[in-house]
Amino acid sequence: MAAIALLAAAVVAAAAVLSAREVESDSAPASQPQPRKGFPRLALSFGVRDDAEARELRRAAQLYEAGRHAQARRIFGRFDSLEAKLGAAFAGWPATADRVEQLGALYPRSSLIQLHVGIERLWAGTGGEDTAWREARDVEPDTPYAVLADDLLHPQLAPGLPIFTPSFPYPLPSGTPAAQLEALRGSRSERGLLIYGIALQRLGRPVSARRAFAGALRLAPNDVDALVADAVGRYEKSDPAGAFSRLGPLTRRFPKAATVRFHLGVLLLWQSDVPEAKRQLRLARAAQPGSRIARDAERYLQELRKTGTG
Repeated sequence: MAAIALLAAAVVAAAAVLSAREVESDSAPASQPQPRKGFPRLALSFGVRDDAEARELRRAAQLYEAGRHAQARRIFGRFDSLEAKLGAAFAGWPATADRVEQLGALYPRSSLIQLHVGIERLWAGTGGEDTAWREARDVEPDTPYAVLADDLLHPQLAPGLPIFTPSFPYPLPSGTPAAQLEALRGSRSERGLLIYGIALQRLGRPVSARRAFAGALRLAPNDVDALVADAVGRYEKSDPAGAFSRLGPLTRRFPKAATVRFHLGVLLLWQSDVPEAKRQLRLARAAQPGSRIARDAERYLQELRKTGTG
């Protein structure tokens, strides 16, 4: 997964990662608003964009994160995109809190805007953040903003979504991140579609990733990697049964395939079922000793031991 991880580092730009663990949200407003200290967190993602505006807005987001809000606001103010409008509103906090709410009313179908309306409400202490986060999750589910909103709605679960790990090695096409993604988009083979799906997962596009995995499964309906990827791609925090109901039976169909046990363990970790996750990871390690999946399972187990849960 190192190559895809490098691709992800190049193509995903976020000014800040708003971890679900930071949030203790309550959608009911307090009798008296209790604003949080400092500026609200800003999370912008530009995918594989590398145009002049995207580069400038990334720089503005970095300045914002570094506490240089006036400088960030000047850069945001030079552009007219939703990302720029939102960044400028956040950089003028708290005087511009009403501007964030105005953007929410103007763009009710924007996952980006609705996510940040919820964050603004959380920081202002006015309540109602869960309502905005549900909108962000539902109106544009194929965006990193929807994924982050779902994290905030499920703070008891691991942030993000589980990523499929293939059992086979693969090279990435050469070129810029945008060119790499475009080359993967044109894949017509099962493995090519699986790799494309992984890239989409890492870009925060779970719906598109699910389609890519489904395409791979249509090409190879009996291939264990395609079956597992299709199951993992169906994982949703509000309805994990869609993934588990497909992945669980594969343990009987492919009893010697490490990838089935490994991904079952990963999904259980997302559900915070650490004891059963460890058991499945050990079974994955034992199923195909020395395989890339067995090595990945061992790395997970090592990390669990480091955190005191192993």
